[in-house]
Amino acid sequence: MNYKELIKIALEYRERAYIPYSNFKVGAAVLFDSGNIYGGCNIENASFGATNCAERTAIFKGISEGEKEIKAVAVVGDLNTYTYPCGICRQVIAEFGNMDIKVILAKNENDYIVKDLSEVLPGAFTKEDLNK
Repeated sequence: MNYKELIKIALEYRERAYIPYSNFKVGAAVLFDSGNIYGGCNIENASFGATNCAERTAIFKGISEGEKEIKAVAVVGDLNTYTYPCGICRQVIAEFGNMDIKVILAKNENDYIVKDLSEVLPGAFTKEDLNK
C-alpha cells in the first residue's frame, strides 16, 4: 500500500474544507478493499451537530458507491501536528473494517505515522459485539 498516495489525496481534500467557524481544515482519503480511494473534507454547519468530519465524508462516499470494507484511512489536519480521527469517526471506521485497518496520521507526504485502528480505538464496540 502506498501511504504517500493516500496522504496526497487527503492533502488535496483538506484544501476543499468548508470551515467558516473553526478554521481547522481536515482532509481524509479512504482506501477500500476494491482498491478504490475516496477523499473527503470536513464540512461545518452553523448548527455544530450537523457538521461532518473529513473521514466520515470519505467513508460515506465510498459506502454510497457500493464499497463494503475499508483497508486504510489517511488523515491530515493541522500541518504542524498529527490529527487523529474523532471518536465518532473512529467508530465509523470500525464499522466498515476490522481492528487492523491502517490509520495514517500525516503532517505531509513525508512526515507521517501509521497505527492500527486497535491502537486509536482500544476496546472498540463492533458489530461482532451485537452478535453475542
